[in-house]
Amino acid sequence: MIKVGVIGALGKMGKEVVKAVLNDENTTLVMAVDIMGEGTDAGIAATGKECKVVIETDIEKALQNKKPDVVVDFTQPNGIYEHVCLYMKNKVKSVIGTTGLKDEQITALKKMSQENNVSCLIAPNFSTGAVLLMMFAKQAAKYFNNAEIIELHHNQKKDAPSGTAIKTAQMMAEENSNFTLGNCPETELIQGARGANSEANIHIHSVRMPGYIASEEVIFGASGQILKLAHHTMERSCYMAGVLLAVKYVFDNNEFIYGLDNIMQ
Repeated sequence: MIKVGVIGALGKMGKEVVKAVLNDENTTLVMAVDIMGEGTDAGIAATGKECKVVIETDIEKALQNKKPDVVVDFTQPNGIYEHVCLYMKNKVKSVIGTTGLKDEQITALKKMSQENNVSCLIAPNFSTGAVLLMMFAKQAAKYFNNAEIIELHHNQKKDAPSGTAIKTAQMMAEENSNFTLGNCPETELIQGARGANSEANIHIHSVRMPGYIASEEVIFGASGQILKLAHHTMERSCYMAGVLLAVKYVFDNNEFIYGLDNIMQ
């Protein structure tokens, strides 16, 4: 049985993780942390049923007292790097769903993971469908020289572009170095009209609007044809199969992984 701790347990994603861990026969919830709700039963908050694991507010104290095998972190971008450093320091394996980590921070965490021999899996997206979209986009990138990404999220998402869009562009850039082949010289009459120019000149457009949870479209163009790949999240529960897959993987392995695609081969 894998002992799991959930960080951000009272958030929208955190509650889904608590529910998934409680319902899976291979995992047991031993720790729940959030910045609010101290003393609240995590099971009641997530499912309406008591689980006798109460919310704590001090991450390091909870790690030392509850000794989880794996922690799952869905918190805020501004503190996630420090959180992962704390997990490494305490030799606790981690699954990170919080986006917003910078490239140099990911590089530093990979080095730290190797030095401490502690596994860590960071994924911009845990939806198996979204990960498959990224994998399909990488495959399509071999055959198209023009592509753009549109990502659409709820209006409470703080970072833009999304981690999923950035990861998608990185994967596409592994197959092609320029996705604006044949474009004429451009002039933006309003700055940002063409979106962010990312890896391999892939333009990423970010939409923030109530009503969305998370959606991504990758549009490929060539003479006489358009290929559009799209994934739409309807409920946050769709991420849980990927989260549990990651939890079980890091429990059984000691390595650093960036992207769920690396364990979905």
